[in-house]
Amino acid sequence: MQLRRATADDYEAVGRATVAAYEPFLLGPDDTYRERLADVAGRDRDAEVWVAVDDGDGCDGDGGQVLGNVTVCPVGSPWREISRVGEGEFRMLAVAPDAQGRGVGRALAEMVVDRFRSEGAHAVVLSSLDAMAGAHRLYERLGFVRLPARDWSPQPGVHLVAYALEL
Repeated sequence: MQLRRATADDYEAVGRATVAAYEPFLLGPDDTYRERLADVAGRDRDAEVWVAVDDGDGCDGDGGQVLGNVTVCPVGSPWREISRVGEGEFRMLAVAPDAQGRGVGRALAEMVVDRFRSEGAHAVVLSSLDAMAGAHRLYERLGFVRLPARDWSPQPGVHLVAYALEL
């Protein structure tokens, strides 16, 4: 598995993988969040999309099949939601359903933590749907702790829980 910045050639595959990973948590076929998940070009323009790809000769460009991705939200990015000064933030960590359980999510999360640590951040924060128990287990194994004071709801019926990792 390789971790690298997404390229335009990856965007379609990244969008498909992200929507597929989030599908069980979407609010039905008309959920407008599906469009945001699929808009990888927009995320990569206003933040940074990173991918995990297999080491084979997959059909998704030069680096193999897209296994998962994460959106890193640098300072100044409109994708930042709950971070404060000195904190890194990431969003939309997604692993393609057929790649789940293979360490892809962990590798992407560790890459993000290492990146913000190297930039001098004192913490990394994120929001997650309250129903994403598998993701919460991963974050907790990595040392993230719940940050209930920053839980929030972007719209009725959608409750996000916050996590933080002190660096």
